[in-house]
Amino acid sequence: MSIIQQHSEATLGDGWRRIDIDRLIEDSSVNFDTSTLHPPLPETSDAEVLQINAQVRQLLRGGDSEGALRGCLEMPVYNGSDSAKDAHLHTVIEVLQSIKASEMTPMLQRIYNTPGGPECLDVLMKYLYKGMASTSSDGGSSAPRTPTRVTPQQTGFSQVGSRPGAATESTGAAMSVLLSWHEKVTDVAGLGCIGRVMTDWRRV
Repeated sequence: MSIIQQHSEATLGDGWRRIDIDRLIEDSSVNFDTSTLHPPLPETSDAEVLQINAQVRQLLRGGDSEGALRGCLEMPVYNGSDSAKDAHLHTVIEVLQSIKASEMTPMLQRIYNTPGGPECLDVLMKYLYKGMASTSSDGGSSAPRTPTRVTPQQTGFSQVGSRPGAATESTGAAMSVLLSWHEKVTDVAGLGCIGRVMTDWRRV
């Protein structure tokens, strides 16, 4: 073997590619727990979610759709079990289906112009995206994680379908309801609402 071949095998290997440079840098995120950068969130139990949902449904029965919507959005489930988060999502969509299409924009404007209103619409946008993701996954999965189905009605309502046969209704029809609310929220809260939702580390 020539001197050139020996030199190449000894010094021109690719082992350096497997060195984790981040671990050698003191300020790298791999050297500390990034979760400490986020303040702790209060945990919401399943029982608390059931209680909130019961109060929201009571407002719905009393005809106070706006109060029910605010009740859902002022108490989002950030730190809770999957079942608690899904139950609250179901309640949010149940409230949305009780609101006529002609009432959507005026109601969103009233909420937005009250103290805490912009934050409420940000939370609503989070639930709209979560509902869209659940609807999309339901379309391609035989075991959907969220049983909620949303379908538009000619009466002007957005109807949650828990009735027989709802599980087979088109994903496109379900998505159109959420997109309709998405459009109205964006009109009222602006594109900044989408940016805040996308960058917020808190997930519903």
